[in-house]
Amino acid sequence: VQLVESGGGLVQAGDSLRLSCAASGLILRTYAMGWFRQAPGKEREFVAAVTWTGVTYTVTSAKGRFTISRDNAKNTMDLQMNNLNSDDTAVYYCAAAKTYPLRRVDYWGKGTQVTVSS
Repeated sequence: VQLVESGGGLVQAGDSLRLSCAASGLILRTYAMGWFRQAPGKEREFVAAVTWTGVTYTVTSAKGRFTISRDNAKNTMDLQMNNLNSDDTAVYYCAAAKTYPLRRVDYWGKGTQVTVSS
């Protein structure tokens, strides 16, 4: 099983980025999916999740700015991030779990760096 993130980069405050997670070796529609992030010196934190049926949940700090989506036919999941700020700087990880909420993650990606300059 592999989860591969892409789309990270260096942007300025107020800019947008779209992260993607490509899954292989598993049937994505049987997993709840989510994004986590880890900033330097901080613990990994939950950002957003989408269930098997497409119901989404986003943490308060990202509501109105981040949108999570999935395409089961393509085995992919995306995170559209708008109006980024320096607090969003982190390594972003894709996660797949058989249970929801994502308290127990079965598979992790290796992460993609997002850096927001102010």
